[in-house]
Amino acid sequence: MKIRLSKEIEFDKMVDIWYEGSLIAHDFIDKDYWNSQRHQMKEIYFPMSENYVICNAKEIVGFISMVDNYLAALFIDIENQGNGYGKELLNFIKKQRKNIQLKVYKKNDVAVNFYLRNGFVNKEERLDEQTSEVEFLMEWREV
Repeated sequence: MKIRLSKEIEFDKMVDIWYEGSLIAHDFIDKDYWNSQRHQMKEIYFPMSENYVICNAKEIVGFISMVDNYLAALFIDIENQGNGYGKELLNFIKKQRKNIQLKVYKKNDVAVNFYLRNGFVNKEERLDEQTSEVEFLMEWREV
């Protein structure tokens, strides 16, 4: 497992991982919404973020994107989920920050439970205006 800063030429691979993961994790949101966001991820969100990829022996299997202390995205390729890559990326970022905030859809039980197991607490519940879905604002603080 190797974690390193991403390169712009890897944004297409990262968008693919994000898109496939979003369709599965957020099956309660119309897939057309996720498809409509692909271009913005590559052209706006990734360039404005601090992005790290995690690789196995052969390829990129996931990434994490940070904007200051906000965890904007953490996605692992669907074929590699459950192998500890997400936890590795999260621990990598925790070593660089004193506190981290993120938003996660309330219906995304797998992600909510992942963050709770990794020391995040639910700070508030709010409505995501773009999707009309309830999301949690979660936070982690260094002890």
